[in-house]
Amino acid sequence: MSVNNRPNPNVLFPVPNCKTVTYIKPQIKNPNIVVGDFTYFGDTDFEKHVTHHYDFCGDKLIIGKFCQIAAGVNFVMNGANHQMNAASTFPFYIFEGWSMPVPPKTDMPYKGDTVVGNDVWIGQNTTIVPGVHIGDGAIIGLNSTVGCDIPPYTVAVGNPAKLLRKRFDDELIELLLKLQWWNKSIEEIQALIPILTCGDLKKVRKEIKKLLEK
Repeated sequence: MSVNNRPNPNVLFPVPNCKTVTYIKPQIKNPNIVVGDFTYFGDTDFEKHVTHHYDFCGDKLIIGKFCQIAAGVNFVMNGANHQMNAASTFPFYIFEGWSMPVPPKTDMPYKGDTVVGNDVWIGQNTTIVPGVHIGDGAIIGLNSTVGCDIPPYTVAVGNPAKLLRKRFDDELIELLLKLQWWNKSIEEIQALIPILTCGDLKKVRKEIKKLLEK
């Protein structure tokens, strides 16, 4: 439940009478998964959808605020990669009884942290591969496999995901990135909702300019 009728990012089930939509932040136990306030998942037990996230890799999954992640979305982490510069790709080091130390990162196709920006919408059954960076405001179509970086406020779809179009023109994208509404207080965001949900983009552009001039 909300506290004092305010949105509460620390509740598990934020939709009244619904047990299939969860805020992600309050359910995370792995310190290498960092998720911002009010980002939700269209299912439960988000960590089960972060695969091959082994401690010896040390990679992080970092997701911003107000993201919308549909059911069936999976984040594949660097532990899924096998050594490719040797005669065999078999990962002896993860199985008991085999005499092989964990290879250094320089011998692995290590892609670094996976980073998702703020206000990103990821469609159902999408797979995000290791090391991908998805910019603020991007939209990923359902059933996509994202293997490359996605710029802010860009729509990407397919397997492999390809950039379909920018959501807005460059000026409006720049204004939104400067506004960073997701970093404002709850009260400020409440006041911004009429702008954030307005389909009249000329009006939106005008109002954001006024806000940035203050």
